[in-house]
Amino acid sequence: MFSKGMGGMMKKAQQMQKEMARIQKEIEDLELEGQSGGGMVKVLVNGKKNILSIDIDPEVMSEDKEMLEDLVLSAVNQALDNVDKTSKEKMGPLASGLNIPGLF
Repeated sequence: MFSKGMGGMMKKAQQMQKEMARIQKEIEDLELEGQSGGGMVKVLVNGKKNILSIDIDPEVMSEDKEMLEDLVLSAVNQALDNVDKTSKEKMGPLASGLNIPGLF
């Protein structure tokens, strides 16, 4: 049988697992935005890093193709970075209790 200490650790591990699953679901349901060109290009992504929408100001459409591609790329990367930052913020306190270096 488990000692009291081991049983307590198992219970704590199960609680942490449930909390991590809850936070992961919360992250997946998030919608975060990235922008470039002073908001002329906006990209909306969810916590799973799926692109939900891209909004391009009509003024940018008259610019050259390479500039528009750069603006879209920049906005997408910013949106994905926002997902990573938010995930770390939400999971960080929970993961720090595990004392696993490099986890978050």
